[in-house]
Amino acid sequence: MSALHAARLVEALREQTAGFSRAVAGGDPEAKVPTCPEWRLSELVGHIGQAHRWAAGLVRLKGAPLPVPDPREAVPGEPGAWEEWLRAGAEELIAAVGEAEEGSQVWSVVGPMPPVFWLRRMFCDTAVHHYDAAATTGAAYEISGDLAAEVLTEGMQIVATPEAAAFLPRLAELRGGGERLGVRPDGMAGWLVTRTPEGPRWERGRSDGDVVVSGPVDECMLVFARRIPPRDVSGDRALLDHWLAHTAF
Repeated sequence: MSALHAARLVEALREQTAGFSRAVAGGDPEAKVPTCPEWRLSELVGHIGQAHRWAAGLVRLKGAPLPVPDPREAVPGEPGAWEEWLRAGAEELIAAVGEAEEGSQVWSVVGPMPPVFWLRRMFCDTAVHHYDAAATTGAAYEISGDLAAEVLTEGMQIVATPEAAAFLPRLAELRGGGERLGVRPDGMAGWLVTRTPEGPRWERGRSDGDVVVSGPVDECMLVFARRIPPRDVSGDRALLDHWLAHTAF
């Protein structure tokens, strides 16, 4: 499922949660998040801490889904307490995954999966929202190349899973007739997505396509997370725009 082993995913969740905490430190809780304009900064903080705890609950419940929490109902406390509250949520998820029975399966948007699915999903979600926090407060944003590549891969895997379209009906619009979308990051193997009548298919190692996005891997990640516009696109831009419009989750 993941190119990264579980220990690296633990590191990744801790690293991005800590980076998110630094980015929101000293920020105005009422500030609008420019990349998620429906949220204030305090709600973005609430979402991250709440999501980590929600995922921990899913792991502990094994096969049962839980209602998706509303970040407006989260209680992250005063800004001075945000860092510890965020760290505790990440550690709760890490502990839940570490304590899960070997071979167990848990609920996910793509069907039953090993508990590590939620460790990876929450790391990826935190990595993208770390950028949102930085964009709000003006903090620096950093993510290593292997982690940015993992965020890209996870997103492609989810949208290419048939069960995901049942959870997110707009993904059904990604079916097609062989159109190809390539991602060509600097200095590493690329990705190729092919739209088929049954749904998208993806592969690693190729980056030729009817449209190709190129650039540093962290920038490619943020383009496909719909956080920044692409700087280097060749080919059918409408194909890229259609993909981005239907892959928000």
